[in-house]
Amino acid sequence: MTPPSKADAVALYRSRPGATVKSVAGDLGVNTETLRNWIRAGDGRRPGSHSTQPAASQASGDDVQAELAVARKRIRELEEESDILRMAARYFATGTRW
Repeated sequence: MTPPSKADAVALYRSRPGATVKSVAGDLGVNTETLRNWIRAGDGRRPGSHSTQPAASQASGDDVQAELAVARKRIRELEEESDILRMAARYFATGTRW
């Protein structure tokens, strides 16, 4: 059997959404670390580097700022609701004599 090309091995791994590097490497008869390095190289990362998103798929600064603004607004709303519930609990705790 002819060993797969690097591009074919990476393409096979990417075409199997639930597959692990180990399982695809085993199917192809390739060392797990070798396949992992091929995948990293295909993503434009240095072999042996930690996993990060490829540069093309990273969110732009505007997207991040917009998401951050939405998150901050939601946090303010939740803090306000929490304060209201805390005051209500205090009111009902002092107003009842069980």
